Amino acid sequence: MAAIIVVLSVLAIVGLSLWYLVRPQPLLVQGEADATRVDIAARIDGRVGRRPVSRGDNITAGQLLVAIDNPELLTKLKEAEAARIVAQADFTRIQVGTRAEEVAERKAAVASAQANLTLAQQTYDRVKQVTEGGFEPVAKLDDATASLDVATRTLEQARLAYQEAVAGHTAEERGVAKAAVAKAEAAIATLQAQVDEMTVKAPIAAQVYQVGVEVGEYVSPGVPLLSLVDLSDVWVHFDLREDLVKGLKVGDRFTIKIPALGDMPITVEVRTIATRGEYAGWRATRATGDFDLRTFEVRAYPVDKLPDLRPGMSAYADWNGVH
Repeated sequence: MAAIIVVLSVLAIVGLSLWYLVRPQPLLVQGEADATRVDIAARIDGRVGRRPVSRGDNITAGQLLVAIDNPELLTKLKEAEAARIVAQADFTRIQVGTRAEEVAERKAAVASAQANLTLAQQTYDRVKQVTEGGFEPVAKLDDATASLDVATRTLEQARLAYQEAVAGHTAEERGVAKAAVAKAEAAIATLQAQVDEMTVKAPIAAQVYQVGVEVGEYVSPGVPLLSLVDLSDVWVHFDLREDLVKGLKVGDRFTIKIPALGDMPITVEVRTIATRGEYAGWRATRATGDFDLRTFEVRAYPVDKLPDLRPGMSAYADWNGVH
């Protein structure tokens, strides 16, 4: 009996040793949870007047994040609005046309010029007759001739001015006035868009991750104000060598464990596999002619929502078990 027990013990030890030697070694791959991050930057310059949110606050879409004070920009907007009023008034004036009083004034000027021309013509006729009789010098006739010519030109100018008043403004003048109104409105729209950027609002519902400015600080366009993290869009990414990515495709599911959540098994689904390897993880693949293996990013999303999963948590999976 003792011999049988010894033989069975030796056989068990040998069997276990062979099983440990033959079974595949576990290959653990480590990943990290990540989420969509939105960096909010200023589009205008000014001082931070209000910042009603702090780091760690949960915010809703459209909620006020930062209010920027810029009095100069508001003044420019008022100037542009005043310029639009002037342009609109000028356009209305041109559309209405010449006032009736102005037309009557031009008509009276024509009548006055006509009377002056008649008088100048009569004076010229008398001086010419007297000069031909030798009773007046030729210089007198020259003066009468010049006066007649001036009266003629004055009447012509008065008639042209009267015709212009009756016809009103030209189509080109109306077009220029209309373009001036459009230009003023465009300037207001541009400044109004900049004024709207003085209040920075949240584009999505998220959580405030980082705050880069304090109340009273001066900011310029492009300066980061704060960062948001969308906790409703959390995934786990793995950086896998290309030999480990072999056979993996979008839609595959496998199980991972997250230490921060008590190593609870979590099923994830592959949604993204990088189109191109970003960097090289060196590993000898042949005894001769060694070369590097590229690393590909793989994003896997939990099949079931995990409210406690947060960016930065580590995750691992037994890759031999996956395959």
